[in-house]
Amino acid sequence: MRFATLIFNVYISNKIGSEAVGVFSLVMAVYLFFITIATSGLNIAVTIIVSEKFALNNGKIAIKALRTCIFFSLLLGIISGTLIILFSNFITKNFLHNMVSSKPLFYIAIGLPFIAMSSCINSYFTCIRKAYKNAITQIFEFIIKMVVTIILLKINISKGVEYICISLILADVISEICSFTLIFILYIIDIKIKKLNNVRSFGQRFNILKIALPVAIASYIRSGLSTFKQLIIPKKLEESGLSCNNALSKYGIINGMVMPVITFPTVFINSYSMLLIPEFSTYLAQKNYKAINYISNKIFKFACSFAICVCSIFMFFSNELGLVIYDNIETGYYFKLIAPLIFFMYIDNIIDCILKGLNEQIGVMLCNILDLSITTCFIFFLLPAWGITGYIISIFISELLNFTISLIQLIKYSKIKIRFYDWVLVPLICSLTSYLFISIFHFDFVNIFTNLIYNIFLFVAFYLFVFFIVNKGFRDVS
Repeated sequence: MRFATLIFNVYISNKIGSEAVGVFSLVMAVYLFFITIATSGLNIAVTIIVSEKFALNNGKIAIKALRTCIFFSLLLGIISGTLIILFSNFITKNFLHNMVSSKPLFYIAIGLPFIAMSSCINSYFTCIRKAYKNAITQIFEFIIKMVVTIILLKINISKGVEYICISLILADVISEICSFTLIFILYIIDIKIKKLNNVRSFGQRFNILKIALPVAIASYIRSGLSTFKQLIIPKKLEESGLSCNNALSKYGIINGMVMPVITFPTVFINSYSMLLIPEFSTYLAQKNYKAINYISNKIFKFACSFAICVCSIFMFFSNELGLVIYDNIETGYYFKLIAPLIFFMYIDNIIDCILKGLNEQIGVMLCNILDLSITTCFIFFLLPAWGITGYIISIFISELLNFTISLIQLIKYSKIKIRFYDWVLVPLICSLTSYLFISIFHFDFVNIFTNLIYNIFLFVAFYLFVFFIVNKGFRDVS
């Protein structure tokens, strides 16, 4: 699903160009902020309360809490949509460089209530270990989005950047409405099977507010800072001497083209990292700290190995990846430049999920707020002086700071011991050995795509082979 999304996004990026990608990325930054207002931590409340109540065999209270969260999310979605309409002119004038009108923001307002309600129901299915239903709705949503996007772009692509943004936003809103309809039907069927459909009253309002309110306040600040940071980047790049179009183009290349590819492999981590939240919530409710430490160590061993493998691929094959994916050597340069951060980005994502499962979501939010505050200051001062180099430095500062604080929190609350040999040293040995191997036995096909695929396959196969041998030898010695 994520691979199909990546391919489709690459297709769209190549079709509309880096400048339009930059403008659309700014619109999406605004979109994400108002989604934060619409959800307001209610999905986290659903995850924690429903996990705990089902763990204690109290399904009726769990459904009451879910119904309350869905109702609140509907209200907040409407409020969020109203706010984006009221401030639409201000946003387009001050942050979107007048490249688009208020129309894309009006379409965003329509979709916000559906996105908010869907997030609660998705969290419910994750809690009851039926995440496959979320996957079904995501596939359905993607198919609708892809079809509508292609149709609308075919009609509007020649009309300029604004109509391109309208096409992409409208396709997203239509797909979100269709996705909500399907997930709501699956939810109704599920509670009927559980014989909980007769639960009509609302409940757990105090517990919901106790969890969601602090998360919401922290997420407003975090998302607000994140959106502000994204919106000022093109403006600060302009102050370094770049034209408006060039600044938006550079921003579009890094944020809209390079980063989605860099973060794509997290699909293999995200498929289980979100499941860690209800899993660790259950362990915490049962006070099973032995399981928490055992599962954490198991996860980090393989997640670190995976992250270092992916990091190595982007380091060693950066130019080829840039040419094959975007037919652009500049993207390959940025792949190599940002590749060292992959390890920290991927592992930080897992740490955050574990901390949320341990009911430390406020700590995660505060960490993000501190990170965003510091990096926004760096953007203010570095970008006008150093241009795109300053932007890359700010990305490094952001990721490393976030990772360090998150790791300190994890050690504090889970008492987990870092196993440097298992988590870092062994994967690095595997990576360097595999690179030496492909340097000697690499393929040299005429077709660059075929050459890239075969060499990456050879690298990964030898990496896994060395990883298995080293770990087996370590176990035998132990």
